[in-house]
Amino acid sequence: MTGFFLALLAALLAGAGARDQVALAALAKAQGARPAALAVAIATCAATSAFAAWASLAVAPMLNANARLFLAGLALAFAGAEALVLGPPRRPQEPTRSLAALGIVLAAQQVTDASRFLIFAIGLAAYAPALAAAGGAAAGILLLSAAWSAPDLLAWPRLRLVRRVIGAGLLLLGLSLAFSAMTGGRP
Repeated sequence: MTGFFLALLAALLAGAGARDQVALAALAKAQGARPAALAVAIATCAATSAFAAWASLAVAPMLNANARLFLAGLALAFAGAEALVLGPPRRPQEPTRSLAALGIVLAAQQVTDASRFLIFAIGLAAYAPALAAAGGAAAGILLLSAAWSAPDLLAWPRLRLVRRVIGAGLLLLGLSLAFSAMTGGRP
């Protein structure tokens, strides 16, 4: 159960103001809150979370404990770099009404976002990929539902700063975890 709660909290923190939420909020603001758009966003969130967990499940048996910890540290560092460097895209001028296009765009944004890297890292480190996927997906669904129902929440001017601070923390945590795995836990 620890993997679930850890992934839930980590994905809530790292996922706030992510690119997929900004895209869904812009779509909801331009076209209204369409339930079908939320359903597509939830489906892509669940699918990409399951993919991240599957990737950790596929890789973990090939690695010893230190190598799993090192790879988990790298995944955390990548999550931090993604949150630190990549900001949300500009809001589309003429959003399409195509749900398939929305699904493709959201899946492409989610598969490389900080939350999926965290699910991968937690799945590796805790060796609990199913619980990490469930926790990460639950957090993503909560954040996407908030973006869909209240798109103006993502216009908070300090949100980008908060994402960068969280990204810097994840980057430092990931690098220290990877370094600790390389040195065998010795300083």
